[in-house]
Amino acid sequence: MTASRQPAQFIKLHGTPISGHVHRVRLFLSLLGLPFEAIDIDMRARANRTPEFLALNAFGQVPVIEDGELTLADSNAILVYLNERYAPDPGRWMPRDAFGAAQVQRWFSVAAGQLAFGPAAARVFALFGRPDDPSEVRKRAHALFEVMEQHLATRPFLVGESATLADIANYAYVAHAPEGGVSLDPYPHVRQWLARVEALPGFVPMVRSPIALAA
Repeated sequence: MTASRQPAQFIKLHGTPISGHVHRVRLFLSLLGLPFEAIDIDMRARANRTPEFLALNAFGQVPVIEDGELTLADSNAILVYLNERYAPDPGRWMPRDAFGAAQVQRWFSVAAGQLAFGPAAARVFALFGRPDDPSEVRKRAHALFEVMEQHLATRPFLVGESATLADIANYAYVAHAPEGGVSLDPYPHVRQWLARVEALPGFVPMVRSPIALAA
């Protein structure tokens, strides 16, 4: 396999280790073998609302990368950028045919929609002790996992026979769904898919939250 193209200097990754959005970028950086510097943003202290951070991302969200003179926010957009800029074979992670590319985009939409407002939201409720009733977001999580279970019963990865950016974008919040009180026990195909992602050369796990460590 051809080695990844390398940046002129370390890529700066602004984020927090417990964020699945940040992890998907960290994971892809590792899979590509790209050097980066992780810059921790203390979300509890609202460091993402400082003028300095808002100059990087006016929405105040992580992750943000700085690659030389370039600054880019939004985890899925960052995945696309890193792939097109540095992957030795960009088609490996983002199919070049119209239907394959559309399928990856579909799963990007799932990551920003059903995943974010289901298992990711349930985890936030638990992690930050929000007083809201988590039953609705947990219900959304199970609805998503039922669809994924059927989908993954017929293929090893979300789009075809090998991992793509779709898998990178959806992995973390599925893997850490139990931290939000959403069991993965009923979904063997989903769990097998997680194991396949974890077997990719260069895989790095997301840190376990205080909730998981206390369990």
